[in-house]
Amino acid sequence: MIISASRRTDIPAYYSDWFFNRIKEGFVLVRNPMNFHKVGKVRLSPEVVDGIVFWTKNPVPMMDRLDEIGDYPYYFQFTLTSYGKDVEPNVPSKNEVIIPAFQKLSRKIGRDRVVWRYDPIFLSESYTIDYHCRYFGALAERLHEYTDRCTLSFIDHYRKTERNARPLGIIKATLEQKLELMGRFSAIAAKYDLKLDACAEEIELEQFGIARASCIDKARLERIGGYALNIGRDRNQRPECRCAESIDIGMYDTCKNGCLYCYANYSPKAARENFSKHDANSPLLCGELTEGDVVRERPAASCRSCQMNLFSDV
Repeated sequence: MIISASRRTDIPAYYSDWFFNRIKEGFVLVRNPMNFHKVGKVRLSPEVVDGIVFWTKNPVPMMDRLDEIGDYPYYFQFTLTSYGKDVEPNVPSKNEVIIPAFQKLSRKIGRDRVVWRYDPIFLSESYTIDYHCRYFGALAERLHEYTDRCTLSFIDHYRKTERNARPLGIIKATLEQKLELMGRFSAIAAKYDLKLDACAEEIELEQFGIARASCIDKARLERIGGYALNIGRDRNQRPECRCAESIDIGMYDTCKNGCLYCYANYSPKAARENFSKHDANSPLLCGELTEGDVVRERPAASCRSCQMNLFSDV
């Protein structure tokens, strides 16, 4: 079983104490995002958890406690973009905090366990193709020694995303613009021997040497854990997604980063209200169990084999 922590919110940045409490207690309660009163109990013991994938824009609150999860294979999906406070209002300074944190995290746990994400990409009068290329290059220069890969994706135009991002004046990118940008990114990445892949994109990018991403990456966890995993693709994701099956322990409408492009928050107000209900000692990320809740333990079993196949790295 792989734990995703989390596509729905930034657990390392805002809920790290809660996460470590859940690890200590050995379980977490997760509300079904489609049915509020349906609650899953997910075991978190090393015997059943084959790996943890963290998603974050700021791992600083978690970094000094990583020894507490030394029994778990894990890695970080670390989003670091070139956007300013107009887009990501609550993300700390990239130069003063986030880039140094990326470098420090990599030195602490190894570059194979820190994946750089430059996403979502959108175009506007301020954030042009030239802008993205200039700052992608600047970031690649500072990060390439600390990671082996950068994952890219273009913004998805969900209804709530378009509403929240309206102040940004986003221009819907044409196929030609997307291909131009990916071609230029590929040339920049080649200078730094940095591999690129694309997350759940419908367009073919193999001509630029850009693979299809597996953000919940079975092969990466196998390398880190030193064992093979008998686990398939996550069929609950979009058809273009190559992620391995996982259980997400986060909750929508709880991230305080405030990014205007975010699909995981309905609104900043909803996120603030839910965060006000957070208790680091609760088994739920936000709030408590209520009358009418039905708690059921989710089946949990390790998918690991005893040892790696001789040719598993080929």
